[in-house]
Amino acid sequence: MKHSPECRFCAEPLAHVMCDLGMSPMANSYVKFEHAQNAEKHYPLKVWICEKCLLSQLESFESPDAIFSDYLYFSSFSTSWVEHARKYCEMMTERFGFNADSQIVEIASNDGYLLQHFKAKGIPVLGVEPAANVAKVAWEEKGIPSVVKFFGVETAKELVATGKAADLLMGNNVMAHVPDINDFIGGLKIALKPDGVITFEFPHLQRLIDENQFDTVYHEHFSYLSFLAVEKMFAHHGLTLFDVEELPTHGGSLRIFARHTENAGAKTAITERVEAMRKQETSFGLTDMETYTSFGEKVKSTKRKLLKFLIEAKEAGKSIVGYGAAAKGVTLVNYCGVRDDLVDYVVDKSPYKQNHFMPGVRIPIYGPEKIFETKPDYVLILPWNLKKEISGEMAKIREWGGKFVVPIPEVTVLD
Repeated sequence: MKHSPECRFCAEPLAHVMCDLGMSPMANSYVKFEHAQNAEKHYPLKVWICEKCLLSQLESFESPDAIFSDYLYFSSFSTSWVEHARKYCEMMTERFGFNADSQIVEIASNDGYLLQHFKAKGIPVLGVEPAANVAKVAWEEKGIPSVVKFFGVETAKELVATGKAADLLMGNNVMAHVPDINDFIGGLKIALKPDGVITFEFPHLQRLIDENQFDTVYHEHFSYLSFLAVEKMFAHHGLTLFDVEELPTHGGSLRIFARHTENAGAKTAITERVEAMRKQETSFGLTDMETYTSFGEKVKSTKRKLLKFLIEAKEAGKSIVGYGAAAKGVTLVNYCGVRDDLVDYVVDKSPYKQNHFMPGVRIPIYGPEKIFETKPDYVLILPWNLKKEISGEMAKIREWGGKFVVPIPEVTVLD
C-alpha cells in the first residue's frame, strides 16, 4: 500500500512528489569526533506538493523540540547577513516610523543579530527563540530580552497578556521551519496590534526550482514557500499581504508585508508589486503540477555531474576539500553519497561545528586555517549563496593554484 500524507495547511491528500532525496540525517545534528561509533537516525527526504493550496512540504518525522531546542546555527557568523539585518532595520524604521513607543517582536530571534539594530535606536524589542543556548547568547552578549518558546497561538496570547503585542512582528527564515503552520499564522493574527505590520523573509520556491537549489531541502524546512501559497494561508487567518520584495539572500528570497485584513491604512495599502508577483509565479508555472514533478529529473542530473567532477579530479590526483558545513551542504553530500574518499574534510568558521563530523557521511569538520596547512587543489563551496564572501576571505588559495568550485545550479569552477 502506497503511503500518501495530508497537506499540513488544508489537509488535502498529497498525490504529487516534487523531488525525492532518499534517506538523510537531520541536517544540523553534527557528530562529535568522540561519538564516531554512535549510530544516526535517517529519515525520508521527500518533497510533496499540494494541488489544492500549492504548499510544497515534507512530512514531519521529528518534533520541533528535537530539532531546535539546542541549535548550532548562529546568525552572527555571517557578516553579510548581519549587514542585511541592519539595512532592514533602517528601511522599516523610515517607512513605518517605529520609535520608543513601539514594540518590535522577532520570532526565531536567534542570537540577536537583527534586534540589536532596533535596540540601538532606542526601540523596545523582544525575541521569541526556542533554542535556549542561542537565546542565552542574545541576552548575555547583546542585551536582547528573549522568551525561550516556540511561537504559536498560546505564545501569542501570553505576549498580549503581558503587554507585548507587536507594532512590528517579524521573522526571517522561520516560516519554513514550522510544522503546524495554522497554529503559527493563527498566532500572528493574535500577537499583532490592530495597526501593526508583519514582515517575513523566506527562500522563494520559484528560485529553488528555477536555479536547481535542491540542497535547501532538509528536515528542518517543513515547507517550501511561494507567494501564492503564503497569500492563501494568511488570508485564511484574516491577514492580507500588502507588499512583497524580492531579495538576493539565501539564493533568492521573498520579503512579505502583511496586516490585519480589516485594518487597511495609508501605509499598508496594497502595492502593485503584489499583483506583479502573482503574475510572475503563475507565468513561471507555479499553478501547474508539471513544473513541480519535472524538478526531480534536474536533481538527479546535478548529482551525476557533481560525482563525475569529483571522481575525475580524484583520479587526476587532485585534492578536494569543502568550505562551510551548512545544512544545505549536509543535504548535498548525503544525497550525492560524497564521503571523505572524495572530499578530504570540510572547514567552517563556527567553533560550534569544528571537531565534529558532517551528519551521515561523516566528513570531518575543522577550522578554515586547515586549508592553508594542506593547500588543496579545489575548495568546494557548500553554502554557494555565500560564494562571494567565502572566495573573498579565502582568496589566498590562488597562491598555490587552488580553485573554488560551486555545485549549484551546475558544477562550476570559479575563475
